[in-house]
Amino acid sequence: MTKPLHQLPARVPHSHQRVHVVVETPKGGRNKVAFDPELQAFKLKGVLPEGHSFPFDFGFVPSTQAEDGDPLDVLLLLDAPTFPGCVVEARLIGALEIEQEEKDGQTVRNDRLLAVAADSREHKSIHTIANLSGEMLHEIEHFFVSYNQVKGQSLKVLRRVGPERAHALLEHAQH
Repeated sequence: MTKPLHQLPARVPHSHQRVHVVVETPKGGRNKVAFDPELQAFKLKGVLPEGHSFPFDFGFVPSTQAEDGDPLDVLLLLDAPTFPGCVVEARLIGALEIEQEEKDGQTVRNDRLLAVAADSREHKSIHTIANLSGEMLHEIEHFFVSYNQVKGQSLKVLRRVGPERAHALLEHAQH
């Protein structure tokens, strides 16, 4: 029996380092797409303003639940954009620990894992968040802040953490 995307195993069998990432929004896209488990389909959740786009593929780790109630978010570095629903084996390189203010004024943690596609040629030498340039990290953080501002929410990056902490965040979110 086939499992729905959101119920796939978080970790790749027979690998302690690789995780499954389900892509929702491809790199360069302005349409924010998210998997809806009730519909078993991808649903348009919003459109970024002209001039804004996702800097890398964005998705989630299946069989996880973050503090915001959604699966754990992942920004995925790979050589070329994929498509909504593509399952990619990836290596965690770190995370951005984030605090996000919701529209109702509540503050919730909404961390973003950072990962590299396991078969990436362009990014194969990246093993930790420290391998990314400060400029790239600043641009990624700026994307998330501005994306949330457009939605009327505020977002604060608390800290950048390496792969060990990213794996601990994943373990905490698995169900």
